[in-house]
Amino acid sequence: MKAHDLRDLSLAELEARLKDEIEALQKMRFNLAVAGQVENPARFKMHRREVARLHTIISEKNITEEKPA
Repeated sequence: MKAHDLRDLSLAELEARLKDEIEALQKMRFNLAVAGQVENPARFKMHRREVARLHTIISEKNITEEKPA
């Protein structure tokens, strides 16, 4: 999902997506450790970038809520 689409979501929805992405990344890492290979190694990069994107947007929302407008 693109950053501008994520900015439209609420803080609770963003945190839920972040939790899902982290779990997916952990499952992939576990499968790599157990099986020694993964189906698509490029998905590691995709999940890491999505986690970083979500962290950034959550931080932005927290900063804008703290500042008086």
